[in-house]
Amino acid sequence: MDLPVLYSFRRCPYAMRARLALAVSGQTVELREVVLRDKPLQMIEASPKATVPVLVEPDGRILEQSFDIMLWSLERSDPEGWLVPWKREHEEVRSLIEESDGPFKHHLDRYKYANRYEGADPKAHREQGAAFLAKLDKQLEKTGWLFGQSRTLADMAILPFVRQFAFTDKAWFDQTPLPAVHQWLESFLASDLFTAVMRKYKPWTEGAERIQFPG
Repeated sequence: MDLPVLYSFRRCPYAMRARLALAVSGQTVELREVVLRDKPLQMIEASPKATVPVLVEPDGRILEQSFDIMLWSLERSDPEGWLVPWKREHEEVRSLIEESDGPFKHHLDRYKYANRYEGADPKAHREQGAAFLAKLDKQLEKTGWLFGQSRTLADMAILPFVRQFAFTDKAWFDQTPLPAVHQWLESFLASDLFTAVMRKYKPWTEGAERIQFPG
């Protein structure tokens, strides 16, 4: 059976959120784990941007953005109703995800990888990132999830980046007065879904045995 091919990297938050949507929707793909310092030519030929994730459909269609892969998966099957707020409160959901992908990601990169950005002050960027988390904390206080009483698209699109932010300096993060965010992240990390998408796989090489995901 011809399956879509997903080029992924286990720890990349973009690839992580794509796998989360694929796993919950039950959309089977051939998973190709990528070593970022030695990216396979097949992935680069499919997507010259050469960043994960990349989804290649059997008909040759290419999806190069993680959020597009999430929607592709959920539009085919959405057993937990992740798209309900996306349709019902579209502008609010879209705006929050865009804030995470834009300003929050900007500060996260300059906090976690300050040496890559000339003049970056990691503590200043950490405080800016924490301000976004404070905004999430207020929203999470209501029901424990961003748009209702269960996880949906916004939670799964944003949590991989919050995880990365938290683990940059876990001791500092643990003492921040963000109780709802802490509980939200802990629930995510303890979930069967997170465990399923974080399984370790050998890097893909041409001719290797195919790995089906979710498996």
